[in-house]
Amino acid sequence: MKKLFGTDGIRGLANHYPMTSCMAMKIGMAVAQFVKKNGDGIIVIGKDTRISGDMLESALAAGIASVGVDVLVSGVIPTPGVAFLISDIEDSEAGIIEDSEAGIIEDSEAGIIEDAGAGIIEGAGAGIVISASHNPWQDNGIKIFKKGGYKLSDDEEFYIESRIAQLSLQQGDSEDVKNTSHTGRIKYLSDAPLRYCQFLKKTFKPLLQGDNKKNCNAESSWLNSTTHPDHENHEGCFYGKRIRIVVDCSNGAATTVAPLLFTKPFFEAHFIHKDPDGKNINHNCGSQHTESLAEAVLKLGADLGIALDGDADRLIAVDETGKTVTGDTLLAICAAHAKTKGRLVNNKVVSTVMSNIGFIRAMNSIGIEHLVTDVGDREVLKEMRASGAVMGGEDSGHMIFSQYHTTGDGLLSSLRLIEVMMETGKALSELASIMKVYPQILMNVTVDASRPDFMAIKKIADEIGAVENELGDDGRVLVRYSGTQPLLRVMVEGPEKEITEMSCQRICRAIRENIKYP
Repeated sequence: MKKLFGTDGIRGLANHYPMTSCMAMKIGMAVAQFVKKNGDGIIVIGKDTRISGDMLESALAAGIASVGVDVLVSGVIPTPGVAFLISDIEDSEAGIIEDSEAGIIEDSEAGIIEDAGAGIIEGAGAGIVISASHNPWQDNGIKIFKKGGYKLSDDEEFYIESRIAQLSLQQGDSEDVKNTSHTGRIKYLSDAPLRYCQFLKKTFKPLLQGDNKKNCNAESSWLNSTTHPDHENHEGCFYGKRIRIVVDCSNGAATTVAPLLFTKPFFEAHFIHKDPDGKNINHNCGSQHTESLAEAVLKLGADLGIALDGDADRLIAVDETGKTVTGDTLLAICAAHAKTKGRLVNNKVVSTVMSNIGFIRAMNSIGIEHLVTDVGDREVLKEMRASGAVMGGEDSGHMIFSQYHTTGDGLLSSLRLIEVMMETGKALSELASIMKVYPQILMNVTVDASRPDFMAIKKIADEIGAVENELGDDGRVLVRYSGTQPLLRVMVEGPEKEITEMSCQRICRAIRENIKYP
């Protein structure tokens, strides 16, 4: 049984086990051993804006280099940006065809500037992201991608955990360090956000007004732009106007990329929560707190609000009326449009057990086959690859478009949503009417680390059964342990908010009364 890895990497309170510099060094060594076993010699590291990121980055890099593997430090960059940097961007499965231009790598010690070239990035055997996603700044985490930009399998996580355990038992230097004839080099990829931004731009296929030279030039200028939108002054439009958006960067990793992406001539963008200080990531902002975004959308008369989380791998939107639109609805919009245009390969879409009943019914009503997985974008992608689906996601805002990328990507998902708005000429509020969102209440109950089988506790099982019988076909109950925190998550859906909330509280009360908690 895995002890370190949760549903999305290793996570915990920074400077406390397992998020200590000592453990980070061992994790770095273990991942480096994994990479060497597979015949590769480079690992890319990225991070979000948490104050503890620098500490963990240095420790990871030292551990990796000690085993003789080179490190490319990409700095603050979204999680999917790291997955992109290590991907073979000519991989036909990912559907990514064009290579990004070669960037610059700066030597961390001598300050020597070297041309990285695309080959170095394509040779990376893994990528590590230092981020706790949507969690508060006090937490941090380590996510690992393997060669090709995919998350690890269970077996690969087991292997890395076993290596970490072995390192922890050893006295003095490990055999891998003793047997390494040379250490790895630590270098800095200074244009990582730009590389990733250019990749995102090349996936965007906007509808220009006709095909006149002016608009072609506008598109070319946007694709090659490397500056902040305030420095752009090109002409270009969709349906006679630029799309006006507000982007909530969550004081996180998106701050290095979003201002480069949403520029003129196609976007009139306003950015909020864009000044990270190491401690304000996700604080009353981002994908879990859309109140200030909704306020900005209404104040500026924007067409769309985009809310990202700390590492920008998820998207929650706000429509032009200020209403929040979550992942299930966004996925339904994109899937339905793709089906209409004949782009939904194999006519399938994948989501998790947490998906709203309304999403399930919407997919059934338009004839799209709906496949269900356990929680986690890794599980969604696994089913997508097995079934041949090209679109999947979670209500939390993780959405995967496998024809473009290998993992959930909030900025790429934003572009897909904007394309639907442009191709249909419809406002987001109209598009969102594709599904009825049933009231869904999610409550967390803090429990001890023993994680007992709650369904084996009669009083809890009886209460869950009673609620399910009362809701019948108009609702459902899902109770599960968190994969990253000592929590029991209780989700109830029902026909009315009041009934749903009361039902959820009943189950939570039964859990608190029958399971020990701190």
